Amino acid sequence: MDTNFFTLQACDGAARTGVLHTAHGDIPTPIFMPVGTVGSVKAIAPDDLAAIGAPIILGNTYHLYLRPGDELIAHLGGLHKFAAWSGAILTDSGGFQIFSLSSLAKISEEGVEFRSHIDGSKHLFTPENVITIQQHLGSDVMMMLDECVPYGADFASTKRSLGLTGRWAKRARSFYPKGRGPGLLFGIVQGGFFQDLRRQAVEEIVSLDFDGLAIGGLSVGESKQQMYDTLAYTCDLLPQDKAHYLMGVGTPLDLVEGIACGIDMFDCVLPTRNARNGTLYTSVGKVNIKRHEYAEDQRPLDPNCSCYTCRTFSRAYLRHLYVSHELLSYRLNSLHNLTYYLNLIRAAREAIAHKTFDALKSHIEDLYGDELSV
Repeated sequence: MDTNFFTLQACDGAARTGVLHTAHGDIPTPIFMPVGTVGSVKAIAPDDLAAIGAPIILGNTYHLYLRPGDELIAHLGGLHKFAAWSGAILTDSGGFQIFSLSSLAKISEEGVEFRSHIDGSKHLFTPENVITIQQHLGSDVMMMLDECVPYGADFASTKRSLGLTGRWAKRARSFYPKGRGPGLLFGIVQGGFFQDLRRQAVEEIVSLDFDGLAIGGLSVGESKQQMYDTLAYTCDLLPQDKAHYLMGVGTPLDLVEGIACGIDMFDCVLPTRNARNGTLYTSVGKVNIKRHEYAEDQRPLDPNCSCYTCRTFSRAYLRHLYVSHELLSYRLNSLHNLTYYLNLIRAAREAIAHKTFDALKSHIEDLYGDELSV
């Protein structure tokens, strides 16, 4: 079996383009992955995703395990068939739920015992069985189990957590060695906001020869500048022959800052969540469609966008749908935001190929630089 899963194509500084090779097609990078937590990108159908050129989406192992169940999905032909999705799928390991649902999780050397947020039942996730669950789902890219510490965790607790993640990584790689199956297994670099721990994490994870490398533990309460500084430091340590995935981070500014550091893959709920809340990303900056100033605005949402929403409807109509709580608002807004993100990623790939990425980055910083104050 070919074990060269990532092909580097071009560089502009640290920014780079490449191809991630998966069982469900080649993925051009950099790439943004829409989030389909329970096997569905909220308010968006698979044909919408295909129409806007999304080659890969993300699913959530924890949620799909609980409902409808990974074994049922396997019985029904896997997540691709179940969700009628022909592209690639990346699934997380449930590790982020240790952080986001910490009150329901108990961590031990063996793994993580969860109390279901649905019915209170207890479930154990281990480095081994989360891989089995992801295999049942038919994931193209699987993630190892890790622990994500919150911002503000001190050095001692972060070091203890990193030690556990490192031991879980060894168990995961032993359980699923390179070439075992069609799904790729990515390792995750943790270490909080301590440079020596980040360096230690990179050395440990790289030594296990995972199929790709993810950076976790960011966007957990720190400032934007702290996140970017830690990202740049960590990414500079990663080997160039593996795909680099920044987990759960994704404003437009985050994308270009991440790409400038050498990140290849992104996911975030932000474009669809904000769409449902009336915040839309455009080539001229953010538009809060609920504002009264759009009540009689006959212009398209974004004059430089060719998505169905912008080709067909006015800002006035989109505002009407939103303030009327019409379900169509969710679909049209989400379709546009995802299109904007994927167009931005395509523009980044083209800019890198033509050695003009700095100009694109500066343009996005001008549009969305106010995020740096967050």
